[in-house]
Amino acid sequence: MDDIVKKAMAKWPDVPHCYGWLALDARGNWRMRDERAQHLNLPGDKVVQVALLGFINRNYLSDERGCWFFQNGPQRVFVNLEATPFIARTDPAQGLVLHTGEPVASITRAWMTENGELIVESAGKIAQVDDRDVAQLMATLEIDGNSASDEALMGWLDGGAGRLTLRYKDQAAPVERIGRDEVATRLQFVRMPAPAGV
Repeated sequence: MDDIVKKAMAKWPDVPHCYGWLALDARGNWRMRDERAQHLNLPGDKVVQVALLGFINRNYLSDERGCWFFQNGPQRVFVNLEATPFIARTDPAQGLVLHTGEPVASITRAWMTENGELIVESAGKIAQVDDRDVAQLMATLEIDGNSASDEALMGWLDGGAGRLTLRYKDQAAPVERIGRDEVATRLQFVRMPAPAGV
């Protein structure tokens, strides 16, 4: 967290939290959602200003409820998540990189939904892989130690036998099936934060 943010929090400790104004889409874009976007349930405008993106990324945290927020000075701006708290993208030099710019050093576990969405865990951070990059990782999937063909993978997704693993940086992470509608509950985060008691 930036020092300027810590100082603002100490100076103004009782600033009300903000909900609905900031979102993270499934491709790792921060989106500002004004009143019109919120009212019409639109995704909002992409944040493209480099300094603002860096500020948001450095001050992105979660609370004890599993709600993710951007600490904007003394105010917590809670984030609506289209997918997961982090989005991972492929990078030719580093393998995978989170939308915040942090390299993914290793993958401890992974999940795949019925729609083929791939979710990974690295250093306790849950990240769905950007849909444009999933195909590159499909080539690293193995079932019982053998390269997983498209047919074998479809069979596994439909409940077929076998142990699916994702090979990443010379390690094999286990892959579990997960229903798209149970991702947030099972992986313990809140997609649409709301004030406590609402």
